[in-house]
Amino acid sequence: MASQDWFDKDFYKVLGVEKGVSQAELKKAYRKLARTHHPDSNQGDAKAEEKFKEVSEAYSVLSDPEQRKEYDQIRAMGSGARFTAGDRPGGFEDVFSAFGQGRGGRQSPQDFDDIFSMFNQQQGGGFGSGRFGQSTGGFRGYGGPQRGADVTARTTIDFITATKGETITLQGEDGKPFKVKIPAGVSDGQKIRLRGRGRHSPDGGESGDIVVQVTVRPHPVFTREGLNLRVTVPVTFTEAALGATIEVPTLGGDPVKLRVAPGTPSGRVLRVKGRGVQTAKGTGDLLAEVQVAVPSHLDDAAREALERFHELEPKDNPRADLMSRARG
Repeated sequence: MASQDWFDKDFYKVLGVEKGVSQAELKKAYRKLARTHHPDSNQGDAKAEEKFKEVSEAYSVLSDPEQRKEYDQIRAMGSGARFTAGDRPGGFEDVFSAFGQGRGGRQSPQDFDDIFSMFNQQQGGGFGSGRFGQSTGGFRGYGGPQRGADVTARTTIDFITATKGETITLQGEDGKPFKVKIPAGVSDGQKIRLRGRGRHSPDGGESGDIVVQVTVRPHPVFTREGLNLRVTVPVTFTEAALGATIEVPTLGGDPVKLRVAPGTPSGRVLRVKGRGVQTAKGTGDLLAEVQVAVPSHLDDAAREALERFHELEPKDNPRADLMSRARG
């Protein structure tokens, strides 16, 4: 019976830890022993396999706070006790009395059957059945084998690679290279998860993942807005005032021509359909924001021409509405 195991076995000793050990130190001790005695590392070694089973059983009990509490109570109250299938449960009433307080006093023989049944349900009756020792490519601890740890990797890619997508090669923590497919449209700070490529499970469970965090270098001209690309396009005052056809760059392609309508203000956005980021989920647009460039230096002829224009231009105050709304 599993309850007899709890009387007989010192799970703390099996794991080489003190009774007051923290959960973190308990896990550390278990992982070290599990790696040492894992059957995959000790092919054909029956002693190593048996030791691995003992270590897994001990950890499965002590890693569960409720089971650990029950185990400590049983060991404290019934140290050295023995029973067999022919024993009458009445001799153990004192040992198990703490577990029957919520059921109204002393237990009947049926009560002890229930208690032992509870232990069997919790522990699966020992290795080979239930929740202890189930094997799926390895040995199983309490509640199933432990999943391997995730491994974090980082990479920095250029802006075009992030928008177009590419398969790159990185170096793993073991020094071995591995390939990562960067999907088109990946964003700065996005994480790419490679399933099952992380650290192996210490007890035959599934491996962890490699989580690659992507940093995207800024582009000197373009910025991202979802699937759209944005570019600021300088135009002269006369182009904005009189209208013009201008060339606008595209990302990794030939420039496109855009018509700037007469009287276009600074900040107006002209849209080029389908020239943004292309992904499996859709394609964005190119947003060209017009920015009127003011010359910093004028020769005498240009200055005289502007002064004549100033005398002829409409006298409406472009800030009148701003002042009115500010007082509003």
